[in-house]
Amino acid sequence: MSQELIILGNHIRDCRKEKHLSQETLAEKAEISPNTVSRIECGQMAMSVEIFMRIVRILGMDVSELLGVQSKGSGEDRELQAVIYQIQHLRKNERKIVLSSMEAMVNSIRKYRS
Repeated sequence: MSQELIILGNHIRDCRKEKHLSQETLAEKAEISPNTVSRIECGQMAMSVEIFMRIVRILGMDVSELLGVQSKGSGEDRELQAVIYQIQHLRKNERKIVLSSMEAMVNSIRKYRS
């Protein structure tokens, strides 16, 4: 087993648990078996780029974050990037709802400040 695979598997497991997803749910969404998810999370199996990208999308994570690579910028910047990434992967009508809600909140905050 590669140390890198173990670290990646741990990151995937942690992210999955943060999203309150079971291995079975992640497997179903990624179109792989629950056994494959288990083997990936334990660092026992390398995955294809295609499967990795599916998992990244499902978890709504930045690739560098999931790989454990320190990205430049503050923690707040990374949080913002993660939210933007999640919004980008919504359906068009869902994105419109989120963006209009965010715009209303920002305008409300600006009015409150002045």
